Amino acid sequence: MDLIVVGPGRAGGSIALAAARVGHHIVGVLSRSGDSRFGPALAWGDPLPAADLLLIAVRDDAIEEVAGRLAAGGEATPVAAHLSGFTPVTALHALSAAGAAVGGFHPLQTLPDPERGSAALAGSFVGIGGDPGARPALGELAHSLGMMPFELSDAARPGYHAGAAAASNFVITALLIAGDLMAAAGIEKSVTRPLVEAAVANVYSPGPESPLTGPVARGDATTVAGQLDAARMVSDDLADQYRLMAEATAIRAGRRGDVARWS
Repeated sequence: MDLIVVGPGRAGGSIALAAARVGHHIVGVLSRSGDSRFGPALAWGDPLPAADLLLIAVRDDAIEEVAGRLAAGGEATPVAAHLSGFTPVTALHALSAAGAAVGGFHPLQTLPDPERGSAALAGSFVGIGGDPGARPALGELAHSLGMMPFELSDAARPGYHAGAAAASNFVITALLIAGDLMAAAGIEKSVTRPLVEAAVANVYSPGPESPLTGPVARGDATTVAGQLDAARMVSDDLADQYRLMAEATAIRAGRRGDVARWS
């Protein structure tokens, strides 16, 4: 397909790079900076080149405005989609009114930069929603990149996006806390990797029992209080972070009442 990418940042750049590698053609890149790393740079207000699919990869709060500016420029591409997991597809109403079939294409993957992000797309899931007329092109793009599409309606987006953020950023926060504690103890954080990998595997393995283990889950208040003291010796900020994580774990384990016993 011939693609136009609007906003060649981490997400847009990752898609553009991966798409070019599997044979799609990036016929235009539109950005504030005139970035041309991934294809011919376009200027705002100029007619867009002919393309099969236009991808909008800008901040959530800019999607509707950008769609309006693109629609005002003339004839719409046959299909337009944004890459947000949170913003509804209806934010593209201006492009829809201009004749485009509109949709959403949200890669469920961390995209730290275009090079690493493009390599991570294959084997990942991608949420697709919007007009029936947009689905074939979005599905084709997904499969060509080795991605696995699933239905993502506008109504499901807020909860879905919260879950995606929790699955990525909350995990990273927990590991950064663990790394600080290990460093304070003079131990390399790499020793936790087999533990982390086994714990994550337990979450995705079938079984009736909770994957939670450790002193919070079993109600060992004395040990948890000692862990909090150890965190406090590193810094008050680290102790606050550890306590918040421990409280969330206690709630999940059905031991909310244990929290008061840690002080």
